[in-house]
Amino acid sequence: MSLAKAFAAPLPGISPGIYDAADFAAVAAMVYAKAGIVLPSGKEMLVYSRLAPLVRESGCGTFANFIARIQTNPAELDGAVAALTTNHTAFFREAHHFDHFEREVRPALQRKLEAGYPVRMWSAGCASGAETWSLAMTMLGEDRTEGQRIAQRDIRILANDIASNALSEAMAAAYPAKDLDSVPPRLRQLWTKQSGDMATIADQPCAIVRFRNLNLHGEWPMRGKFDLILCRNIMIYFDNDAKEKLTTRFAQALESGGYLYIGHSERVTGAAAALLESAGPTIYRRRS
Repeated sequence: MSLAKAFAAPLPGISPGIYDAADFAAVAAMVYAKAGIVLPSGKEMLVYSRLAPLVRESGCGTFANFIARIQTNPAELDGAVAALTTNHTAFFREAHHFDHFEREVRPALQRKLEAGYPVRMWSAGCASGAETWSLAMTMLGEDRTEGQRIAQRDIRILANDIASNALSEAMAAAYPAKDLDSVPPRLRQLWTKQSGDMATIADQPCAIVRFRNLNLHGEWPMRGKFDLILCRNIMIYFDNDAKEKLTTRFAQALESGGYLYIGHSERVTGAAAALLESAGPTIYRRRS
């Protein structure tokens, strides 16, 4: 079936015959150039369903008109890319990373802070913030006094995403209480506040996190190095060349001995493999 036939009954406010193979190809090319995201054949329905509301709201009437518009409007292009990104996340997802962090990484970072040195971590592709808050709560730990002392030292977690709507959710730091069921009970007790069916992140975790909009394939404004970088289940949307370039940049941004956590179906290959050594399932350590 052709795309024109498949979408013969579009959403209200969108003209019939507004979406064809050329439109899909144009969107795929723009998204790849902007964010490195690959939209292969078979994703036509996803693109239509995600972008049709934006086409309707823009008043453009057709995808072709909408595409022409966003090509010259960076803000609207960012909005289209954000609509096409998948922001699935969960608290303490892939829990073995947080177990490793608590057991192997956190003690060294505590000693570093106590010696007066800064600690920097990065949640790259943070979506709506569950990963970032999971990391912050684990760093503060299960002792309130100790956690408050950590929060007052020179520690920051940078969290970024390309989708502004996801960042807004992350910065609001408020979630349905049921979404926090996977948070260890003691951490949930100490570092969240529940009111009715909603839960918010407490002041201490919020104090050590900074959210920023950032395209991982663009320029990075950060100049210092990181003790830990998490980039999990983001690179599955990139081609091999983009994955290898990004993991190499991550490796170069790590302190000697720093750690990189990636998603369960992702691997380190290319030049980054010479800079990183395996330290566990989907856990890599920057070689000295």
